[in-house]
Amino acid sequence: MICKVDKDTELADKLLAFVEGCSWDEVKEHVAEGIRSWAFSDWETMFAAIMDGKIVGMASAMKTDYYPLPDIYPWVSGIFVSEEYRGQKISGELIAYANRYLKENGFERSYIPSEFFGLYEQYGYTYLKDIVNYGGGTDHLFVKDL
Repeated sequence: MICKVDKDTELADKLLAFVEGCSWDEVKEHVAEGIRSWAFSDWETMFAAIMDGKIVGMASAMKTDYYPLPDIYPWVSGIFVSEEYRGQKISGELIAYANRYLKENGFERSYIPSEFFGLYEQYGYTYLKDIVNYGGGTDHLFVKDL
């Protein structure tokens, strides 16, 4: 089950604990701080994947990501599924839920950045171009019409 996470809720507290304990060391503190301060505006939000009563994955809908590209949005970002739950298409469920949410909020497409080819194409995304992140690294930008 995928749920939208709202500010100052029990689910937000559980998502924060999930993020703080996750294995994605490169970004977990950034995501955790965003949840702590609820640094989301307008339509931006987090989503949680829940199985057997516990959070097993997350994603977000954001105006900006780790790239100096202010004209490109919305981003489906921070997609992460706990290792023991991978291979069950949970990331696809998170992406589909985020895209439905974005479409309901008037968007016609969404963007996902990635270091890799081969995952997001399975969910209808196509490669658009390479992009440079704030750290100077190059990633791939994928787009999907909603």
